[in-house]
Amino acid sequence: MGKHALLSASSAHRWLNCPPSARLCESYEDKGNDYAAEGTDAHTLCEYKLKTALGIRTKDPTADLTYYNAEMEDCANGYAAYVLELVETAKQSCSDPVVLIEQRLDFSRYVKDGFGTGDCVIIADGTFNIVDYKHGQGVLVEAEDNPQMKLYALGALEIFDGIYDINTVSMTIYQPRRDNVSTHTVFKESLYQWAEEVLKPAAELAYAGKGEFSAGEHCQFCKVKHACRARAERSLELARYDFELPPLLEDDEVEDILGKIDDLVSWASDIKDYALQAAIGGKQWKNYKLVEGRSNRKYTDEAAVAAAVSAAGYDPYERKVLGITAMTSLLGKKRFEEILGDYVEKPSGKPTLVPECDKRPAIHAAQQDFSEF
Repeated sequence: MGKHALLSASSAHRWLNCPPSARLCESYEDKGNDYAAEGTDAHTLCEYKLKTALGIRTKDPTADLTYYNAEMEDCANGYAAYVLELVETAKQSCSDPVVLIEQRLDFSRYVKDGFGTGDCVIIADGTFNIVDYKHGQGVLVEAEDNPQMKLYALGALEIFDGIYDINTVSMTIYQPRRDNVSTHTVFKESLYQWAEEVLKPAAELAYAGKGEFSAGEHCQFCKVKHACRARAERSLELARYDFELPPLLEDDEVEDILGKIDDLVSWASDIKDYALQAAIGGKQWKNYKLVEGRSNRKYTDEAAVAAAVSAAGYDPYERKVLGITAMTSLLGKKRFEEILGDYVEKPSGKPTLVPECDKRPAIHAAQQDFSEF
């Protein structure tokens, strides 16, 4: 593809909530990172595994993947198997379902110059499925009310609505490293209604660089989050509490702070990182200087160290069982469950206070029931 859409599906959550951010981010270089590169490798492997499973001849990319490992292999196999199950289900109601892999989807009817790439789209009569693979394990991604998935769905409808008798759209996030398979199904008409009433007006503002700046959790991947005044003002709203100790605050004040404190911490961290990178680039900050941070000693040659210690009559090695993540990577997820499933337990987590919208069930036990923590 080469070219990226200004109003891409992957960034829709941000520009729908903060329309002028799209043009502001346009002037900033997309530097990328190791996580994004690893995700690209995983998508390439998933594409190969799925095509192979469907009998489509394609070149094995494994040797060219920088981040390839046993875990990625297991994830890609699981993704291909999941999609094959959807295809088999589609065949029960449609004799000729179409499977599109890494398909360019154009939704420019609602978003000027808008397009994206769908990992897998299965078109059939009745319900069509869109599956998006997520390799990341940091942020849990849900399919419900996911604007990226809805844009992909609109792009697929643009091609196939009318050719197939489509009533509903099923959108799935496949995120194996978080054991997350999230599916949300909507009526086709409700998707079109959202496109006309919500998407189109916001996209017009975003393309023109107009609208109001709005800070929120959608700022996480914004390129200008370190310099955004709206985000700064939202974070600094907490200053009005004058850093009073919790017992001196009213309940409604504590609740207000709880809703903003994570954003404040994230914003402060982004400012520190921005200032550091600018200083490394040569910028002089008043009353601050760049120094060498603390570091730990390390061996220059571990093989030579082992040989020297062995020659002195000592054992230079320690033996311990690999951690669960490392062991899963060694064995693969399926073999790990077969061999070690009976020897793994997951203790109860420490009580955590989260917003009401969090999908985890609430704990309603009395205070004494938490003694185990």
